[in-house]
Amino acid sequence: MAYHLARLHVLHFRNHLEAEAELCAEVNCFTGPNGVGKTNLLDAVHYLALGKSYFEATDLHSIRHGEELMVVQGVMRTADGDDTLLCSVRHGQRKVLSRNRKEYQRLADHVGRYPVVMITPYDGQLVLEGSEIRRRFMDGLIAQFDKAYLEALIRYNRAMAQRNALLKRAAEQGGMPDSAFEPWDAQLIECGAMIHATRSAFIGELSPLLAAHYAGISSGPEQVALEYRSSLGAASMESLLRESWPRDRQSCHTTAGIHKDDLLFTIDGHPLKRFGSQGQQKTYLIALKLAQFQLTAARSGLKPILLLDDIFDKIDPQRMRHLLRLLSGHLFGQVLITDTDAHRLHAAIDGLELETRFFHLDHKGIAREANERAMAG
Repeated sequence: MAYHLARLHVLHFRNHLEAEAELCAEVNCFTGPNGVGKTNLLDAVHYLALGKSYFEATDLHSIRHGEELMVVQGVMRTADGDDTLLCSVRHGQRKVLSRNRKEYQRLADHVGRYPVVMITPYDGQLVLEGSEIRRRFMDGLIAQFDKAYLEALIRYNRAMAQRNALLKRAAEQGGMPDSAFEPWDAQLIECGAMIHATRSAFIGELSPLLAAHYAGISSGPEQVALEYRSSLGAASMESLLRESWPRDRQSCHTTAGIHKDDLLFTIDGHPLKRFGSQGQQKTYLIALKLAQFQLTAARSGLKPILLLDDIFDKIDPQRMRHLLRLLSGHLFGQVLITDTDAHRLHAAIDGLELETRFFHLDHKGIAREANERAMAG
């Protein structure tokens, strides 16, 4: 089923007092100087698609300074009709996410309905930061097309939280029978095995796609790969919990399991973080996100909305040409692009046989350009 975001409206979202845009089905370009909120509009689309920010772990940080709430609204056009989406966050209240005026009781029920892929300079943290960021990337990606995985992940995290609370209580009380931990251990064992198997299969599919896209972007001879690192590769979750039991009791938290997994990015068999140049790291990350798009589309049967944040300013002409070839080949569905340079973006996009719509942002709001191209047939 094809879909695209036809209308976007934000209120008190980040630096936007209020903004609205009518979008086309193919390529939408947002230009303007730094600091006017171009990236924030892409993050608003991420909120509508997944119920959360791409950049902020805390929803309250998305509320404009000095305001009590933020609201993101949109109309998603699908083959079955228009879906009206709303996400709001208010100080002191829980987040609200609704579709066609019906509020979701669980945000997980919305995930995967409208897949989205973001490519942004901030993706560099996947290489440079700790394992938690890479796990979050992996989990968020798989959850968009695998509901069973998302449910297992929720159950695993809930069971681990309960187990950690029991460990702390046992330490405070001077002990607790092992039987008190058995229900939570059973859930960790069941869900951990399923999560590990799904991650292993997923990375096995993603890695060759990554290598193919990297080769398509780069003219260099280097070989890249993606490796899934997990202690469950050598032992069962049950044996890991048993072996770590003394350490868990001493530290008062669960020290072994799939919540310690990591992804290793390599170039010519060596860690990308240490042996890859800045250009190679950028190429790797763009190739990784394109592989994510391709696999998500194949698994879900939907072309995700592609959000390109200021990347034409950060990549060389060779990487830009690869992206433009993919754009002109209609590989993607709807695309939203930000750039500080309207002339550069026009030069890159105007020659493509695609419906395009340009918007200019300044501190007063959004203005749509009149000279758009409508090439979709």
